[in-house]
Amino acid sequence: MVKRINLALQGGGAHGAFTWGVLDRLLQDEEIEIAGISGTSAGALNGAALKSGLLEGGRGQARANLDWLWEQMGAVQDMRMPAWMLGAMPAPGAVTRALEYSLPFGAVDALTRAVSPYSYGPFYQNPLERIARQFHYDTVCAHEGPRFFVGATNVHTGKIRIFTGHDISTDSLLASACLPTLFKAVEIEGEHYWDGGYTGNPALFPLFAPDLPADILVVNINPLERAEVPRTPQEIQNRINEISFNSSLLRELRAIDFVQRLLDAGRMPDAAMKRVFVHMIADDALMRELSVATKLVPTPYLLHRLKDAGRAAAEEFLDQHRDAINHRSSCDLTAMFS
Repeated sequence: MVKRINLALQGGGAHGAFTWGVLDRLLQDEEIEIAGISGTSAGALNGAALKSGLLEGGRGQARANLDWLWEQMGAVQDMRMPAWMLGAMPAPGAVTRALEYSLPFGAVDALTRAVSPYSYGPFYQNPLERIARQFHYDTVCAHEGPRFFVGATNVHTGKIRIFTGHDISTDSLLASACLPTLFKAVEIEGEHYWDGGYTGNPALFPLFAPDLPADILVVNINPLERAEVPRTPQEIQNRINEISFNSSLLRELRAIDFVQRLLDAGRMPDAAMKRVFVHMIADDALMRELSVATKLVPTPYLLHRLKDAGRAAAEEFLDQHRDAINHRSSCDLTAMFS
């Protein structure tokens, strides 16, 4: 039996390779039909590769498009490392600490805090532009296939803007991934935009449309909880980043939980609001080993580990919660907010 779902794809820089692995596994499952996609930043790039591939050649082409995207983002051509090589590699946490305390990363981090991206003059460039320009926008923007939504933050109003259909372009994808300490605001139709993660990471409300299925599968790449109190400057900055980029998602999930409880209690007629089933795929244990440093430095080894972790997490989700899809939530929102 075909199970129709919507995908909500978080942003998080190079950690979006986890979503690459999740999507790679979901695309292998013929029972899963993707009806809608809402993406921010890396989630928007993943969504564009996914939708265009599905329309151009089906599931196999979608997987190939995602492989291409992450090769462009820093992966090597062959991501399959032999077991003996993986065993010899350091743990992701050790790689994270090495990056955080490396001289090049420290210099770049200090530079972004002291120098505006507007200071570079003719030497300024956004490295994502080369990648974003290569998408096939006739299929990314097509009415056929999954409905696709891209979120960005309006610098002037602080509000989210959702790009969909023919509003999606190279500029809107760059806007969705525009970290203001690294990149100039992206101008679209006289307005300026920063990363969508500040206002919707990702935005869930576009997926409430009546013609879309009730199920929203969130691929979360920013850990919701950390047991330890951050103490070093790197740890503090990293946790600020995680909290900031989870806050909009948590607000929307709390609103969904509130509405569902009203519906369950009969205090709101079913026709007044859509009943939504929420699912989530994440690997917080792995993500807690990583940091903002690994979001900004897409090393092939970590991209490989993240893809494999995403595939494993998707496999576990399907094993445990396949029967819940189209019937009930597998994510306990009430417990999450209690």
